[in-house]
Amino acid sequence: MKTFTLVLGDATRRERIEGVTSFIGEDASGSFGILADHARMMTSLIFGLARFRIADKPWQYLALPGAVLYFVNNELSVSTRRYLLDDDYERISAALQEKLLAEEEDLRQIKQSLHRMEEEVLRRMWEMNREGGVA
Repeated sequence: MKTFTLVLGDATRRERIEGVTSFIGEDASGSFGILADHARMMTSLIFGLARFRIADKPWQYLALPGAVLYFVNNELSVSTRRYLLDDDYERISAALQEKLLAEEEDLRQIKQSLHRMEEEVLRRMWEMNREGGVA
């Protein structure tokens, strides 16, 4: 059976997995699979689980808060902010719910806070400009 290499990368680590026989992921258009010698492709994976298999071993599950996937020359690169890897579906599903959803909520709150700060800075600059123009 033909194989390819999976390269997983996030903000803190990079992992190279040899001998992958299949990968299943999901982008905005739906689920898709990749086998060795697949045509070059690039897509954005959505928040959730992907999976891959090495030979006839059990599926390995990959929890992602979204990622960029690129396949070329029998190498599949998955780049993301963070990923979790496990061969137990129930355990990784729970981790996805607990850890990654919590991180996404924290990130959303940070973005909201930054947006409010930006609005306040712009409002103050506008007021300073208006006051300076009146005098």
